[in-house]
Amino acid sequence: MSTRSDIKDGAQFDMLDRGIVYTEVLGWIDMGHARGNDVLALRNQFIAGERSGMPSYTVMYRQDMSFAKFNSRLGVGKFSRWEIKHGRSTEDINRIMLAMMMCTASSFEGLQSLRAFSWYTDSGFSGEDLVSDLFGFYRAIIPGRYGAHLRPVNYIAATRRWDYYGAVGSYKNRGFHPILFPDPDDPCVMHRPYISILPRFLTWLRPWDDFMSGIVKVITSDGTSFALMGVK
Repeated sequence: MSTRSDIKDGAQFDMLDRGIVYTEVLGWIDMGHARGNDVLALRNQFIAGERSGMPSYTVMYRQDMSFAKFNSRLGVGKFSRWEIKHGRSTEDINRIMLAMMMCTASSFEGLQSLRAFSWYTDSGFSGEDLVSDLFGFYRAIIPGRYGAHLRPVNYIAATRRWDYYGAVGSYKNRGFHPILFPDPDDPCVMHRPYISILPRFLTWLRPWDDFMSGIVKVITSDGTSFALMGVK
């Protein structure tokens, strides 16, 4: 759940691993979602599976959240578990990972939208979440400095948008396209949020969709995990 205090200056974009930044290309980006650590962990499972020499191997992708309640910390999440036929190319692996991420991320946002969690967060399908996941995926498989491509704005320009349009969590986005918030100080544009298109560098890979060939077998498509831990 992003708050105004999470806003960071766009000049720090390529060095941030938390907070939110407003970009002119993708709108609000949650830098935690955009770290891509989940994708790197998933890719390591594929590498281990391909090196195992086994005819097939299992990989799992998950997204989680945790919060304190009644002197305990509750963790909940969504996961997908797929069986992969050995001998996959790098392109195959990337396409399969993208499909796993997109399916699980959508399920996770749906979980956060449930009334049982509405007391804690408005993050379910928050305007920045899914597009931040997608950006994090591509940044993980092709590392680099993306600031010049996404054109992040400075802190003042970002907070100006937040104060004018309100919290990004109040704008729901069930797809992987960005919501853009025009600068309130620009007299030449309509001051109304709108869904925009993705840049080419976030669309060149097509999610895996061949589930009839036996290459990919879905073992768990929409798993839910729970963990209860004591708070010291």
